[in-house]
Amino acid sequence: MVERDFRAGGPNELWLTDITEFKLPSEEKAYLSPVIDCFDGLVVSWRIGRRPNAALANGSLEDACRTLAPGQRPVCHSDRGCHYRWPGWIGICEGNGLVRSTSRKGCSPDNSACEGFFGRLKNEFFYHRDWSGVTMESFMELLDEYIRFYNERRKKQSLGWMSPMQYRISKGLAA
Repeated sequence: MVERDFRAGGPNELWLTDITEFKLPSEEKAYLSPVIDCFDGLVVSWRIGRRPNAALANGSLEDACRTLAPGQRPVCHSDRGCHYRWPGWIGICEGNGLVRSTSRKGCSPDNSACEGFFGRLKNEFFYHRDWSGVTMESFMELLDEYIRFYNERRKKQSLGWMSPMQYRISKGLAA
């Protein structure tokens, strides 16, 4: 449905989601499931967990849906992962009036904007840092702090050198 056009004219028109993995030196893994608004790149909601399961994906989507104003019905685009085809996910979409969109089978460019977010996140936050001795709990707290930084203070050229939240405030879309 999206056909690789990841632009939105306003908030809550087009959301993207996927799950990415972080592997620590201890061999423990953390998973991030964000919902990203294509209007300005704001991470509307996110969940961090130890398993890439339906509860992680469903939780981030439920959290995002709680931010919607009455009548808002965004398109929610994902890849074809099993999390996004299970009855629970579909039920959340239908129950909140979301329009589901999925990538073509085996075609990662169809969700390239979400993959691009993961690439920036890992380059800025994860890669080139020594995570030895960092507990999984500490890592998940640091990842949560980074996403808050990304939303509130990380400047984006495409937004006139404002963060997503600063941009929304400048447009009268947030307080």
